[in-house]
Amino acid sequence: MTLHSRDAAQTRQLGERIGRLLEPPRTVLLEGPLGSGKTVLTKGLVAGLGGDPELVTSPTFALVNRYPLPAGICYHLDLYRLETVRDLYSIGIEEILGEQAIVVVEWAEKLPLTVQHPLRIRIRAEGNQRWFEIEPPLDELR
Repeated sequence: MTLHSRDAAQTRQLGERIGRLLEPPRTVLLEGPLGSGKTVLTKGLVAGLGGDPELVTSPTFALVNRYPLPAGICYHLDLYRLETVRDLYSIGIEEILGEQAIVVVEWAEKLPLTVQHPLRIRIRAEGNQRWFEIEPPLDELR
């Protein structure tokens, strides 16, 4: 399934729609180039899950951010700066993926682990427009 947004506001709205469909435990794998809207989409996901989107910031330097949700926690990981599997384990990836949580992974193409039943979102950007290829398809978004 491929969905389209014309700007950041629509990207965030799409994230909210997706977030309302998620239940823990669930891992959302975000793939796309720098500046493609991964963090904006995550703001929407957190809002759709009942969390505060204003808490969402890019975890590029922190590597892992945690956001409280009514039904638990959302982990927001950024793998951009990680270079080795050892780096990945140093952030506690196994423990995070083992929790009853929503886990959002930016730069998921760098994740060498297999995740059970992920929601994979590949983002293609052209100017302000974005195309989101979502697997498996979420029929409720049609």
